[in-house]
Amino acid sequence: MFKTISTLALAAAVAAPATASEQWQASWYAAPQPGWDAGFALPTNMPAGLQDQTVRETLRLSAGGQRVRVVLSNRYGLEPLVIGEARLARVRTGATEGALLSFGGKRSVTVAPGRQAVSDALDFSVQPLERLSVSTYFPRRAVPSTFHWGAQQTGYIAAGNQTAARELSGAEALHGRVFLSAVHVSGGTAAAGAGTVPGTVVTLGDSITDGNGSTPDQDRRWPDYLAALAAARGMGVANAGISGARVLADRMGERAAARFEQDVLAQPGARSVIIALGINDIGWPGSAFAPHDPAMEAETLIAGYRKLIDRARERKLRVIGATMAPFENALQGTPLSDHYSPAKDAVRRKVNDWIRASGAFDAVVDFDAVLRDPAHPSRLLPAFDSGDHLHPGDAGYEAMAKAAYDVLGTP
Repeated sequence: MFKTISTLALAAAVAAPATASEQWQASWYAAPQPGWDAGFALPTNMPAGLQDQTVRETLRLSAGGQRVRVVLSNRYGLEPLVIGEARLARVRTGATEGALLSFGGKRSVTVAPGRQAVSDALDFSVQPLERLSVSTYFPRRAVPSTFHWGAQQTGYIAAGNQTAARELSGAEALHGRVFLSAVHVSGGTAAAGAGTVPGTVVTLGDSITDGNGSTPDQDRRWPDYLAALAAARGMGVANAGISGARVLADRMGERAAARFEQDVLAQPGARSVIIALGINDIGWPGSAFAPHDPAMEAETLIAGYRKLIDRARERKLRVIGATMAPFENALQGTPLSDHYSPAKDAVRRKVNDWIRASGAFDAVVDFDAVLRDPAHPSRLLPAFDSGDHLHPGDAGYEAMAKAAYDVLGTP
Protein backbone atom coordinates (compact mmCIF):
# COMPACT_ATOMS: atom_id res chain seq x y z
CA MET A 1 0.00 0.00 0.00
CA PHE A 2 1.38 3.40 -0.93
CA LYS A 3 2.61 5.54 1.95
CA THR A 4 0.78 8.81 2.63
CA ILE A 5 2.81 12.01 2.42
CA SER A 6 2.20 15.66 3.10
CA THR A 7 0.16 18.09 1.06
CA LEU A 8 1.66 21.28 -0.36
CA ALA A 9 1.99 24.28 1.94
CA LEU A 10 4.23 26.80 0.25
CA ALA A 11 4.18 29.10 3.26
CA ALA A 12 6.00 26.42 5.25
CA ALA A 13 9.14 26.53 3.16
CA VAL A 14 10.59 29.30 1.05
CA ALA A 15 13.44 29.11 -1.45
CA ALA A 16 16.25 31.44 -0.43
CA PRO A 17 19.65 32.20 -1.88
CA ALA A 18 22.61 30.32 -0.45
CA THR A 19 25.27 32.40 1.29
CA ALA A 20 29.01 32.01 0.95
CA SER A 21 29.37 31.27 4.67
CA GLU A 22 26.90 28.40 4.74
CA GLN A 23 28.30 25.02 5.74
CA TRP A 24 26.51 22.50 3.57
CA GLN A 25 26.84 18.79 4.14
CA ALA A 26 25.56 15.77 2.29
CA SER A 27 22.80 14.22 4.39
CA TRP A 28 21.61 11.58 1.92
CA TYR A 29 23.08 10.17 -1.25
CA ALA A 30 22.36 7.55 -3.91
CA ALA A 31 25.30 7.14 -6.28
CA PRO A 32 24.25 7.53 -9.93
CA GLN A 33 25.13 4.72 -12.30
CA PRO A 34 24.72 4.14 -16.04
CA GLY A 35 22.50 1.49 -17.54
CA TRP A 36 23.72 -1.70 -19.20
CA ASP A 37 22.63 -3.94 -22.05
CA ALA A 38 20.15 -6.77 -21.80
CA GLY A 39 22.90 -9.38 -22.14
CA PHE A 40 24.19 -8.76 -18.62
CA ALA A 41 23.48 -11.24 -15.81
CA LEU A 42 21.06 -8.88 -14.02
CA PRO A 43 18.25 -6.67 -15.40
CA THR A 44 18.21 -2.93 -14.68
CA ASN A 45 14.55 -3.10 -13.52
CA MET A 46 14.03 0.36 -14.98
CA PRO A 47 11.19 1.47 -17.29
CA ALA A 48 12.21 2.13 -20.89
CA GLY A 49 11.21 5.74 -20.47
CA LEU A 50 9.12 8.22 -18.50
CA GLN A 51 6.75 10.70 -20.15
CA ASP A 52 3.99 12.78 -18.59
CA GLN A 53 4.59 10.84 -15.38
CA THR A 54 5.44 11.54 -11.75
CA VAL A 55 8.07 9.60 -9.80
CA ARG A 56 7.90 9.67 -6.00
CA GLU A 57 10.88 8.45 -3.97
CA THR A 58 11.29 8.20 -0.22
CA LEU A 59 14.56 8.67 1.65
CA ARG A 60 15.87 9.02 5.18
CA LEU A 61 18.29 11.81 6.03
CA SER A 62 21.32 11.37 8.24
CA ALA A 63 22.11 14.89 9.53
CA GLY A 64 19.46 17.53 10.10
CA GLY A 65 19.51 21.24 9.33
CA GLN A 66 17.56 24.43 8.79
CA ARG A 67 17.89 24.60 5.00
CA VAL A 68 17.74 21.94 2.32
CA ARG A 69 18.61 21.51 -1.33
CA VAL A 70 17.90 18.54 -3.61
CA VAL A 71 20.11 17.21 -6.42
CA LEU A 72 18.80 15.57 -9.62
CA SER A 73 21.44 13.96 -11.82
CA ASN A 74 21.74 13.46 -15.57
CA ARG A 75 25.34 12.26 -15.22
CA TYR A 76 25.02 9.45 -17.78
CA GLY A 77 22.29 10.93 -19.94
CA LEU A 78 22.69 11.30 -23.69
CA GLU A 79 19.86 13.81 -24.00
CA PRO A 80 18.71 16.86 -22.02
CA LEU A 81 16.55 15.91 -19.04
CA VAL A 82 13.45 18.08 -18.58
CA ILE A 83 12.11 18.36 -15.02
CA GLY A 84 8.66 19.93 -15.14
CA GLU A 85 8.20 20.23 -11.40
CA ALA A 86 9.64 18.78 -8.21
CA ARG A 87 8.37 18.88 -4.64
CA LEU A 88 9.81 17.95 -1.27
CA ALA A 89 7.59 16.65 1.53
CA ARG A 90 7.79 15.06 4.94
CA VAL A 91 6.81 11.43 5.37
CA ARG A 92 5.05 11.16 8.70
CA THR A 93 1.55 10.69 10.06
CA GLY A 94 -0.45 13.86 10.00
CA ALA A 95 2.19 15.88 8.18
CA THR A 96 0.97 19.08 6.56
CA GLU A 97 4.22 20.67 5.37
CA GLY A 98 5.64 20.46 1.90
CA ALA A 99 7.46 22.62 -0.60
CA LEU A 100 7.80 23.32 -4.28
CA LEU A 101 11.45 23.16 -5.30
CA SER A 102 12.87 25.83 -7.58
CA PHE A 103 15.93 25.90 -9.80
CA GLY A 104 17.36 29.35 -10.43
CA GLY A 105 14.04 30.77 -9.29
CA LYS A 106 12.01 28.65 -11.73
CA ARG A 107 9.85 25.60 -11.09
CA SER A 108 11.18 23.71 -14.13
CA VAL A 109 14.72 23.01 -15.26
CA THR A 110 16.46 21.30 -18.16
CA VAL A 111 19.55 19.32 -17.15
CA ALA A 112 22.19 18.93 -19.86
CA PRO A 113 23.78 15.50 -20.47
CA GLY A 114 26.56 14.85 -17.97
CA ARG A 115 25.33 17.52 -15.55
CA GLN A 116 23.17 17.77 -12.47
CA ALA A 117 20.58 20.23 -11.18
CA VAL A 118 20.86 21.51 -7.62
CA SER A 119 17.69 23.10 -6.30
CA ASP A 120 17.67 26.53 -4.73
CA ALA A 121 18.29 26.53 -0.98
CA LEU A 122 15.00 26.02 0.83
CA ASP A 123 14.16 27.23 4.34
CA PHE A 124 12.83 23.87 5.48
CA SER A 125 13.90 22.63 8.91
CA VAL A 126 14.63 18.89 9.02
CA GLN A 127 15.61 16.62 11.88
CA PRO A 128 18.34 13.96 11.88
CA LEU A 129 16.96 10.66 10.54
CA GLU A 130 13.79 12.34 9.25
CA ARG A 131 12.10 10.70 6.27
CA LEU A 132 11.31 12.82 3.24
CA SER A 133 9.84 12.23 -0.18
CA VAL A 134 10.77 13.85 -3.47
CA SER A 135 8.17 13.88 -6.22
CA THR A 136 9.38 14.73 -9.71
CA TYR A 137 7.28 15.31 -12.83
CA PHE A 138 8.69 14.47 -16.26
CA PRO A 139 6.59 16.20 -18.95
CA ARG A 140 8.72 14.93 -21.85
CA ARG A 141 10.24 11.56 -22.57
CA ALA A 142 13.07 10.89 -20.11
CA VAL A 143 15.16 7.76 -20.57
CA PRO A 144 16.47 6.59 -17.15
CA SER A 145 20.06 6.28 -18.32
CA THR A 146 21.11 7.70 -14.94
CA PHE A 147 19.67 5.59 -12.16
CA HIS A 148 20.50 3.69 -8.96
CA TRP A 149 19.89 -0.03 -8.98
CA GLY A 150 19.87 -1.11 -5.32
CA ALA A 151 17.55 1.37 -3.63
CA GLN A 152 16.29 -0.91 -0.82
CA GLN A 153 13.35 1.50 -0.88
CA THR A 154 10.17 1.26 -2.92
CA GLY A 155 9.36 4.19 -5.16
CA TYR A 156 6.29 4.86 -7.26
CA ILE A 157 5.42 6.00 -10.78
CA ALA A 158 2.04 7.55 -11.66
CA ALA A 159 0.51 9.17 -14.73
CA GLY A 160 0.42 12.94 -15.10
CA ASN A 161 1.65 15.63 -12.75
CA GLN A 162 0.79 14.35 -9.28
CA THR A 163 3.68 15.94 -7.40
CA ALA A 164 1.29 17.77 -5.05
CA ALA A 165 -1.00 14.78 -4.46
CA ARG A 166 -1.17 13.39 -0.94
CA GLU A 167 -1.51 9.92 -2.42
CA LEU A 168 -0.60 8.97 -5.97
CA SER A 169 -3.47 7.69 -8.07
CA GLY A 170 -2.87 4.52 -10.07
CA ALA A 171 0.75 4.25 -8.96
CA GLU A 172 3.06 1.40 -9.91
CA ALA A 173 6.05 0.35 -7.84
CA LEU A 174 9.58 1.38 -8.80
CA HIS A 175 12.40 -0.79 -7.46
CA GLY A 176 15.39 1.46 -7.82
CA ARG A 177 15.99 5.19 -8.06
CA VAL A 178 15.91 7.42 -11.10
CA PHE A 179 17.69 10.80 -11.40
CA LEU A 180 17.34 11.70 -7.69
CA SER A 181 20.86 11.56 -6.22
CA ALA A 182 21.32 13.73 -3.12
CA VAL A 183 19.92 15.90 -0.37
CA HIS A 184 22.16 18.53 1.26
CA VAL A 185 21.47 20.36 4.52
CA SER A 186 22.91 23.44 6.20
CA GLY A 187 22.51 24.91 9.67
CA GLY A 188 23.00 21.56 11.38
CA THR A 189 24.27 20.87 14.88
CA ALA A 190 27.82 22.04 15.49
CA ALA A 191 30.24 19.93 17.48
CA ALA A 192 30.60 21.20 21.04
CA GLY A 193 32.99 24.14 21.06
CA ALA A 194 34.06 23.55 17.46
CA GLY A 195 31.90 26.13 15.73
CA THR A 196 31.58 23.92 12.66
CA VAL A 197 29.42 20.92 11.86
CA PRO A 198 31.24 17.56 11.96
CA GLY A 199 30.74 17.08 8.25
CA THR A 200 29.96 13.89 6.36
CA VAL A 201 31.55 10.47 6.08
CA VAL A 202 31.24 8.92 2.61
CA THR A 203 30.88 5.15 2.45
CA LEU A 204 32.31 4.05 -0.89
CA GLY A 205 31.27 0.47 -1.47
CA ASP A 206 29.47 -2.23 -3.40
CA SER A 207 26.25 -4.19 -2.83
CA ILE A 208 27.12 -4.75 0.83
CA THR A 209 27.25 -0.99 1.35
CA ASP A 210 24.18 -0.64 -0.87
CA GLY A 211 22.37 -2.94 1.56
CA ASN A 212 21.52 -6.04 -0.48
CA GLY A 213 20.08 -8.58 1.94
CA SER A 214 18.66 -5.97 4.32
CA THR A 215 14.94 -5.59 4.94
CA PRO A 216 13.55 -3.28 2.22
CA ASP A 217 11.91 0.01 3.21
CA GLN A 218 13.29 -0.18 6.76
CA ASP A 219 16.62 1.70 6.44
CA ARG A 220 18.73 -1.22 7.64
CA ARG A 221 21.84 -0.94 5.48
CA TRP A 222 25.03 -0.55 7.47
CA PRO A 223 25.37 3.15 6.49
CA ASP A 224 21.77 3.61 7.77
CA TYR A 225 22.68 2.11 11.13
CA LEU A 226 25.84 4.24 11.11
CA ALA A 227 23.76 7.36 10.50
CA ALA A 228 21.59 6.52 13.52
CA LEU A 229 24.68 6.16 15.71
CA ALA A 230 26.24 9.39 14.42
CA ALA A 231 23.09 11.52 14.44
CA ALA A 232 23.68 12.96 17.91
CA ARG A 233 27.05 14.28 16.74
CA GLY A 234 25.53 16.03 13.72
CA MET A 235 27.55 13.81 11.39
CA GLY A 236 26.21 13.12 7.92
CA VAL A 237 26.53 9.80 6.10
CA ALA A 238 26.58 9.74 2.29
CA ASN A 239 26.08 6.20 0.99
CA ALA A 240 28.09 5.89 -2.23
CA GLY A 241 27.55 2.16 -2.46
CA ILE A 242 26.68 0.65 -5.84
CA SER A 243 25.72 -2.99 -6.26
CA GLY A 244 28.37 -4.67 -8.38
CA ALA A 245 30.86 -1.83 -7.91
CA ARG A 246 34.54 -2.59 -8.41
CA VAL A 247 37.80 -0.82 -7.75
CA LEU A 248 39.29 -1.48 -11.17
CA ALA A 249 36.53 -2.07 -13.72
CA ASP A 250 33.19 -0.73 -14.94
CA ARG A 251 29.83 -2.42 -15.46
CA MET A 252 27.29 -1.87 -12.68
CA GLY A 253 28.62 1.62 -12.17
CA GLU A 254 31.96 3.07 -13.13
CA ARG A 255 35.19 1.86 -11.54
CA ALA A 256 36.08 3.56 -8.28
CA ALA A 257 38.72 5.88 -9.70
CA ALA A 258 36.30 7.19 -12.35
CA ARG A 259 33.52 8.02 -9.88
CA PHE A 260 35.70 9.03 -6.94
CA GLU A 261 35.62 12.75 -7.73
CA GLN A 262 31.84 13.05 -7.91
CA ASP A 263 30.78 10.35 -5.45
CA VAL A 264 33.35 11.15 -2.75
CA LEU A 265 35.42 14.30 -3.17
CA ALA A 266 32.57 16.51 -4.38
CA GLN A 267 30.26 15.64 -1.48
CA PRO A 268 29.58 18.83 0.52
CA GLY A 269 31.16 18.67 3.95
CA ALA A 270 33.01 15.42 3.29
CA ARG A 271 35.60 14.85 6.02
CA SER A 272 36.33 11.14 5.69
CA VAL A 273 35.75 8.17 3.42
CA ILE A 274 35.38 4.48 4.22
CA ILE A 275 36.54 2.38 1.28
CA ALA A 276 34.68 -0.93 1.37
CA LEU A 277 35.36 -2.36 -2.08
CA GLY A 278 37.19 -5.25 -3.70
CA ILE A 279 35.09 -8.41 -3.36
CA ASN A 280 33.63 -8.00 -6.87
CA ASP A 281 37.08 -7.39 -8.37
CA ILE A 282 37.98 -10.80 -6.92
CA GLY A 283 34.70 -12.66 -7.37
CA TRP A 284 33.48 -11.54 -10.79
CA PRO A 285 36.28 -12.87 -13.05
CA GLY A 286 35.39 -16.30 -14.39
CA SER A 287 31.78 -16.03 -13.18
CA ALA A 288 28.60 -15.21 -15.08
CA PHE A 289 29.19 -11.54 -14.16
CA ALA A 290 32.50 -11.32 -16.03
CA PRO A 291 33.26 -14.70 -17.64
CA HIS A 292 36.16 -13.44 -19.76
CA ASP A 293 37.96 -11.30 -17.17
CA PRO A 294 41.34 -12.62 -15.97
CA ALA A 295 41.69 -13.67 -12.35
CA MET A 296 42.40 -10.80 -9.99
CA GLU A 297 45.79 -10.65 -8.30
CA ALA A 298 46.23 -9.16 -4.85
CA GLU A 299 48.99 -6.79 -5.96
CA THR A 300 46.82 -5.37 -8.74
CA LEU A 301 43.93 -4.67 -6.38
CA ILE A 302 46.26 -3.14 -3.77
CA ALA A 303 47.64 -0.76 -6.40
CA GLY A 304 44.06 0.36 -7.07
CA TYR A 305 43.50 1.07 -3.38
CA ARG A 306 46.68 3.13 -3.21
CA LYS A 307 45.48 5.43 -5.99
CA LEU A 308 42.21 6.09 -4.14
CA ILE A 309 44.08 6.77 -0.90
CA ASP A 310 46.36 9.28 -2.64
CA ARG A 311 43.42 11.14 -4.17
CA ALA A 312 41.62 11.37 -0.83
CA ARG A 313 44.72 12.60 0.94
CA GLU A 314 45.23 15.31 -1.68
CA ARG A 315 41.84 16.69 -0.59
CA LYS A 316 42.58 16.28 3.15
CA LEU A 317 40.03 13.49 3.68
CA ARG A 318 40.64 10.90 6.36
CA VAL A 319 40.80 7.50 4.63
CA ILE A 320 39.48 4.41 6.39
CA GLY A 321 40.03 0.98 4.87
CA ALA A 322 37.51 -1.83 5.35
CA THR A 323 38.46 -5.48 5.12
CA MET A 324 36.37 -7.75 2.90
CA ALA A 325 33.93 -10.14 4.56
CA PRO A 326 34.15 -13.92 4.02
CA PHE A 327 32.10 -15.27 1.13
CA GLU A 328 32.45 -19.06 0.95
CA ASN A 329 29.49 -20.60 -0.92
CA ALA A 330 28.36 -17.16 -2.07
CA LEU A 331 25.27 -17.29 -4.31
CA GLN A 332 25.30 -21.08 -4.08
CA GLY A 333 22.58 -22.77 -6.11
CA THR A 334 22.33 -19.89 -8.58
CA PRO A 335 23.91 -19.33 -12.02
CA LEU A 336 26.29 -16.94 -10.21
CA SER A 337 27.81 -19.50 -7.83
CA ASP A 338 31.23 -19.17 -9.52
CA HIS A 339 31.57 -15.89 -7.64
CA TYR A 340 33.44 -17.89 -4.98
CA SER A 341 36.36 -20.28 -5.17
CA PRO A 342 39.15 -21.19 -2.72
CA ALA A 343 41.65 -19.44 -5.02
CA LYS A 344 39.59 -16.26 -4.96
CA ASP A 345 39.32 -16.45 -1.19
CA ALA A 346 43.11 -16.67 -0.93
CA VAL A 347 43.32 -13.33 -2.77
CA ARG A 348 40.74 -11.82 -0.42
CA ARG A 349 42.71 -12.93 2.63
CA LYS A 350 45.97 -11.59 1.21
CA VAL A 351 44.45 -8.19 0.47
CA ASN A 352 42.81 -8.10 3.91
CA ASP A 353 46.19 -8.73 5.52
CA TRP A 354 47.57 -5.73 3.61
CA ILE A 355 44.64 -3.50 4.62
CA ARG A 356 45.21 -4.34 8.28
CA ALA A 357 48.99 -4.21 8.42
CA SER A 358 50.29 -1.89 5.70
CA GLY A 359 49.62 1.41 7.43
CA ALA A 360 48.39 2.78 4.10
CA PHE A 361 45.07 3.88 5.61
CA ASP A 362 44.53 6.37 8.42
CA ALA A 363 42.43 3.73 10.17
CA VAL A 364 40.94 0.31 9.49
CA VAL A 365 37.50 -1.15 10.21
CA ASP A 366 37.79 -4.93 10.21
CA PHE A 367 34.48 -6.09 8.74
CA ASP A 368 36.01 -9.52 8.15
CA ALA A 369 36.61 -9.97 11.89
CA VAL A 370 33.13 -8.67 12.71
CA LEU A 371 31.21 -10.90 10.29
CA ARG A 372 33.12 -14.19 10.04
CA ASP A 373 32.15 -17.40 11.75
CA PRO A 374 34.90 -18.18 14.32
CA ALA A 375 34.35 -21.89 13.72
CA HIS A 376 34.68 -21.48 9.95
CA PRO A 377 36.41 -18.13 9.18
CA SER A 378 35.89 -18.33 5.42
CA ARG A 379 32.12 -18.12 5.96
CA LEU A 380 29.76 -15.50 7.34
CA LEU A 381 28.50 -16.10 10.86
CA PRO A 382 25.04 -17.67 10.33
CA ALA A 383 23.36 -15.07 12.54
CA PHE A 384 24.76 -12.33 10.27
CA ASP A 385 24.11 -14.06 6.92
CA SER A 386 21.18 -12.86 4.79
CA GLY A 387 21.03 -16.37 3.34
CA ASP A 388 23.04 -15.96 0.15
CA HIS A 389 26.41 -16.31 1.98
CA LEU A 390 27.63 -13.06 0.45
CA HIS A 391 25.51 -10.27 1.88
CA PRO A 392 24.85 -9.77 5.59
CA GLY A 393 21.32 -9.44 6.89
CA ASP A 394 20.04 -6.74 9.22
CA ALA A 395 21.93 -8.01 12.27
CA GLY A 396 25.18 -8.20 10.32
CA TYR A 397 24.74 -4.68 8.98
CA GLU A 398 24.08 -3.36 12.47
CA ALA A 399 27.29 -4.99 13.72
CA MET A 400 29.23 -3.46 10.82
CA ALA A 401 27.90 -0.01 11.66
CA LYS A 402 28.96 -0.29 15.28
CA ALA A 403 32.47 -1.26 14.21
CA ALA A 404 32.65 1.63 11.74
CA TYR A 405 31.35 4.11 14.33
CA ASP A 406 33.99 3.01 16.81
CA VAL A 407 36.69 3.68 14.22
CA LEU A 408 35.23 7.07 13.25
CA GLY A 409 35.37 8.08 16.90
CA THR A 410 39.13 7.55 17.11
CA PRO A 411 41.71 10.09 15.93
